[in-house]
Amino acid sequence: MKILMVQNTVKERIDDTLKNIESLIEKYQSEKIDFLVLPEMFTTPYQITSFNDYGKFTESKVLVWLKALAIRFNTYIVGGSVPEIDKGRVYNTTYVFNRDGNVISKYQKVHLFSVNYPNGNSFNEADVLSRGTDLGVFDTEFGKMGLMICFDVRFPLLANKLMKKGSKIIFVPAAFNTFTGPMHWQVTFRARAIDNQLFMVGVSPSRESFGDYNTYGHSILVDPFGYVITEMFSEEEVRLIEIDLDEINRARTSIPIVKSEVNIKE
Repeated sequence: MKILMVQNTVKERIDDTLKNIESLIEKYQSEKIDFLVLPEMFTTPYQITSFNDYGKFTESKVLVWLKALAIRFNTYIVGGSVPEIDKGRVYNTTYVFNRDGNVISKYQKVHLFSVNYPNGNSFNEADVLSRGTDLGVFDTEFGKMGLMICFDVRFPLLANKLMKKGSKIIFVPAAFNTFTGPMHWQVTFRARAIDNQLFMVGVSPSRESFGDYNTYGHSILVDPFGYVITEMFSEEEVRLIEIDLDEINRARTSIPIVKSEVNIKE
């Protein structure tokens, strides 16, 4: 399976962001790509004041663009995440498209990010966003895949539920920052991969993205043994990575964590 990870820069204008992504991935059009993965809020400055305004263009502009992209590249697309406005509420939502450009899954972020920085500043998505309530699992020709969004990756039980539903890869559009990223980004993705013996794919916007939020970057792919197959730096970048799903069975046979799990009485 080939996965194209796109660590794009979020521009102030949506149109400029989409054109920039097209220029970044143009050279891969002749490649056989199975999944194209975009970052959390990949067209939206990651700041509370932007979510509602940029969400107004999600359905009319961004989803139309993602549909066309899936068809053009003949690939599944994990459409990063976008602000979705539904019945007056705003959600942090990932849409998944199949190779024909049809939406086959929609996942709304369950755990909303909140942080208090050492300098006294704070950030809380719940000030604007509403939380989802459903698991993100979808079917493909390769089997079932799972979805998380950013802060979700910190919750082991959620990853475990996705594994038990049959997910072979958990895709995580994310936007850690320069405070949380150096502390927890790599170790968290490795831990979820080791716990559940599956692939973890985290894709972030680049550090140069528009707005006051200091995005970490460092898009990452970890295998079922916990090895980091690839990790980008902070700059805008695209990488095409080939993985072998048989690594899941090899990991689970070699170190039978998943197969040896037992129920413990409380």
